[in-house]
Amino acid sequence: MPGKQTTPNPTQGELAILHVLWEQGPSTVRAVWEKLNRQGRTGYTTVLKLMQIMAQKGLVSRDESQKTHVYRAAIAKAKTERRLVRDVLDRVFGGSAERLVMRALEEKGITPDELARIQELLDRKGREQS
Repeated sequence: MPGKQTTPNPTQGELAILHVLWEQGPSTVRAVWEKLNRQGRTGYTTVLKLMQIMAQKGLVSRDESQKTHVYRAAIAKAKTERRLVRDVLDRVFGGSAERLVMRALEEKGITPDELARIQELLDRKGREQS
């Protein structure tokens, strides 16, 4: 959309940080680093620098009123998921939702509960289009 200013899609590293902020809420760099470091070898200064870059991009906001800065996600999880799905849908699947869903279902097992929720969504979408 011309003239509409949007934040860029987060990179894989930025997305990992956003997941921590979405889960824990506003956090210091140390709190984010501690959470990420449990999952692998991540350097504190790497997380600090990445969060500073994310603040410049508008992906997070930073409260500088205290000695220890507190960061919070500046973009909503659901909105980010929708943007990333749209991006993959367009770039990888040529806009075909059917191909994306079929590939996802082929690649990952699905539980009966998940299948029931998907069926409910399909039924609701079908009724909306009728």
